[in-house]
Amino acid sequence: MTTRPRAALLAVDGGNSKTDVALVAVDGSLLGAVRGPTTSHQAVGLEAGLDRLVGLVASAAGTGAASPGGPVADLVVACLAGVDLPADMRRLRQAWEVRGLGRSVLLLNDVFAALRAGTAAGWGVAVICGAGVNAVGRAPDGRVARFAALGDIAGDRGGGHDLGMWGLGAAVRAVDGRGPRTALARLVPAHFGLQRPADVTTAVYLGRIPERRIDELSPVVCDAARDGDAVALGLVADVADELAAFTIAAIRRLRLRREAVPVVLAGGLARGAADLLVPRVTALAREVAPRAAVSALDAPPVLGAALLGLDRLAPGDTAAADRLRRQLAAWDRAQPGG
Repeated sequence: MTTRPRAALLAVDGGNSKTDVALVAVDGSLLGAVRGPTTSHQAVGLEAGLDRLVGLVASAAGTGAASPGGPVADLVVACLAGVDLPADMRRLRQAWEVRGLGRSVLLLNDVFAALRAGTAAGWGVAVICGAGVNAVGRAPDGRVARFAALGDIAGDRGGGHDLGMWGLGAAVRAVDGRGPRTALARLVPAHFGLQRPADVTTAVYLGRIPERRIDELSPVVCDAARDGDAVALGLVADVADELAAFTIAAIRRLRLRREAVPVVLAGGLARGAADLLVPRVTALAREVAPRAAVSALDAPPVLGAALLGLDRLAPGDTAAADRLRRQLAAWDRAQPGG
């Protein structure tokens, strides 16, 4: 009978739309992984989110949907959306430690997972563009540049929700005469099975379409842009400009203008619209840092959380890191839509 290796590391990537959990041995072997719904404290509440997470961990560990029954790893590295302020960190840390999933717990914002997963040396700039936006920069000497990332009140714009809302607005304006003609006037209502853009507006206003579903329009806008619609192209360019603004701000704050800065675009919108976003972000970033290299993350962000753990448990073990990259990439490809 073969004994399963003990998990040294529990890695968690907790976004606003999904959660990935991975159990990893100290040699980088993937012992179990699972993808599930969001466990975000902002989306579902702190205790409900942790209940979901415990179930996912148990599933990854092969113990069913019940509690895994004590620590499943020596170290937990959890990279979570919504860990933006010290108050968030204190509240989450207390709740996570009570659950006892690991002997020690490292909580970080999910931008750090994207940065580590998308860069060979763990430094550079990572910009997340999913439903919302956030970014982080890290210099080779460890200095960090963060952003408040609290939505409209922090000057944030350009995520999937914004792009969807801009698309709806452009569709309405095209029909009522305030804006130029655009295919979005047809595509936006069709997405919801309706006839006119104003029908979508009314349905959202009356609660028949939840406002969170406006996020679904971001791929509609991107498809229209790929088909050459001028209005949609302008809206996607606005998103790229915002991602570039984050990138340039981080580069300037960290004084990296002369460096070959790796820039990683992560998140659902960035990954799905990389063909539209990467060229413009590259051009704008290189006006400030001519050697900047922009790419879209092609690995699951949970890899970043796991690599951050291996950096602590097995520093300098490139074989373990390479093994983990290969195995998590294969797992990610096997997921629905992967």
